[in-house]
Amino acid sequence: MIPVEQSGGARILRGYSYHTIDPKGRIIVPARFRDSITASGTNALMISRMDRCVVAYTLPEWQKIENRILALVEKSETMRRFRRVFIGGSFECPCDRQSRILIPPSLRRYAAIDKEIVMVGVLDHFEIWSRENWDQENLTMDADMQKEDVRNEIARLGL
Repeated sequence: MIPVEQSGGARILRGYSYHTIDPKGRIIVPARFRDSITASGTNALMISRMDRCVVAYTLPEWQKIENRILALVEKSETMRRFRRVFIGGSFECPCDRQSRILIPPSLRRYAAIDKEIVMVGVLDHFEIWSRENWDQENLTMDADMQKEDVRNEIARLGL
């Protein structure tokens, strides 16, 4: 569960843990994720929405995403819509003295975050899930694992 440094000073985030969000919409960033924020040279995260959860990136990782989006040759309607929702719906969230970030109401509504949350390290970022959505995500993955094409895709990883 400890972030491991990879080349270039970036850290790999992995593992999950259960937490709560306070009535004002603040969450305490776990120390193992906070270390990645500090190592990035900032005290803030960029957060947005995807897959029924809130995604959180350090500012340098977020900059990489924005650069990849800007560099896209394809400017399809779908990509324009994605950029509008993902980038347009993002927020910079500084950590306060208690290592908390404020999740804006629009993102809490999108991810159905109310009280119980799960924070999940996903290599270059972490995700904030409502407990209900996280449980459903696990059930969906379990069902997908029964499909041959999914098993074959995972097998290509050598697992």
